[in-house]
Amino acid sequence: MITFFVAIIALVAAYFTYGKYVEKVFGPNEDRQTPAYANQDGVDYVPMNKQKNALIQLLNIAGTGPIFGPIMGALYGPVAFLWIVLGSIFAGAVHDYLTGMISIRNRGAHIPELAGRFLGKVSRHLVNIFALLLLLLVGTVFVTTPASLLHNLIDGRVALVAIILVIFAYYFLSTILPIDKIIGRVYPYFGALLIIGTIAVGAALFIRGYTIPELSLTNMHPADLPVFPILFLTITCGALSGFHATQSPLISRTTQNEKQGRYIFYGMMIAEGVIAMIWAAAAMTIFDGQSLQGLINEGTASLVVNEVSMTLLGAVGGTIAVLGAVVLPITSGDTAFRAARNIIADYISLSQTKMTKRLAIAIPLFVVSYWLTTIDFNILWRYFSFANQGTAALALWIGTMYLFVKKKNYFIALIPAVFITDMVLTYILYDSNLGFGLSYQAAHTGGFIMTIIITALFFWKGRKNSRENLVVDLEAPSFRKAEKIN
Repeated sequence: MITFFVAIIALVAAYFTYGKYVEKVFGPNEDRQTPAYANQDGVDYVPMNKQKNALIQLLNIAGTGPIFGPIMGALYGPVAFLWIVLGSIFAGAVHDYLTGMISIRNRGAHIPELAGRFLGKVSRHLVNIFALLLLLLVGTVFVTTPASLLHNLIDGRVALVAIILVIFAYYFLSTILPIDKIIGRVYPYFGALLIIGTIAVGAALFIRGYTIPELSLTNMHPADLPVFPILFLTITCGALSGFHATQSPLISRTTQNEKQGRYIFYGMMIAEGVIAMIWAAAAMTIFDGQSLQGLINEGTASLVVNEVSMTLLGAVGGTIAVLGAVVLPITSGDTAFRAARNIIADYISLSQTKMTKRLAIAIPLFVVSYWLTTIDFNILWRYFSFANQGTAALALWIGTMYLFVKKKNYFIALIPAVFITDMVLTYILYDSNLGFGLSYQAAHTGGFIMTIIITALFFWKGRKNSRENLVVDLEAPSFRKAEKIN
């Protein structure tokens, strides 16, 4: 119990301490006009208030990741708590804040465009492929997982394919319609369902007298999978997730003022960390490693969500909690496709003001995604985890470069960038299904050497950018100047 309470307190305190420091390092300018006003088009660039933006950001980034990831991470035991807390504070929230704010400073640019500006033209093409792969996988995974949860909830009375088609229909509409027409209107209701369900699960653990395990550095995974690197690619959303780098630019196009950034980007990542802590605690409290692994193997983590909710809250409360869990992937799946549409449009310079041009990009995306639903979920999740953390590493390198060129404390982004780069490279070398299947020691050695090389290349590129006086903030009128012009 002590570990759980200390972790929650640390997460909340970080928003007011380390979050404020990160904000000070970046230096938001409340007089600078944001893309929501400078590029207002009524479709993607639409000013929305702070609370609405924060709620949309939370629901966008909190897919099944802060539930499914921590449930699978719970197989390792309480050591998973450390990654959720430290990852959220020093990696995930920094990643989200810098990605969102740098996007605001660059007219709402998505991550491939930012990679091209700060890391070079080759990086732009590489990140474009990476980001689109990630978004397609996310969109597909976040169709199948809520469909599976709903299918279990209603005891299979409606065919799974029918539920999948209904979710696809919602995703399609939210992808092509202006952001304030569906997403801006339904998310407050989705958010209420999520918050009520999550709080109910956390409260029930204490009311029913369960004892949450205390911190232990012992690896309790029943299959004895190594903590380094696999835990860090298992718990992604809820600690550090590259998917967030594809979502923050959506809100950078609707943010009214740069000073709102800490609340919207850093704060909502902390909120996601709290959600992850509750579900990780519930999974490792109610199940032992073997039974938890058995449920995951039997029906993915969705079966665990259903079992936890019904056990803690009964039929009525459990249904609300499951619906809250359903909301998470749905509110990330819809914006995954929307972000993919924006990224492709930016890449080929295709205006999105006309519906026909939006459809030209959206329809092929959904055709490919529907085909991906026929692939085994565990294979999709494996590739999602790799693409996710690979994108997170790239986003953190972008943030590091931005601060390096501006001669600010770039270590706040460099340290997590180096760490997650090492974990991703080690995972690729170690994993026999996705990567090269090297021995554990050889994989770590190879990952470390490649990370050193990448870091050296970064500093070479950084010094070159500094010598060439790279412009890191595209010009935008201040609110005061705009007022005078108007």
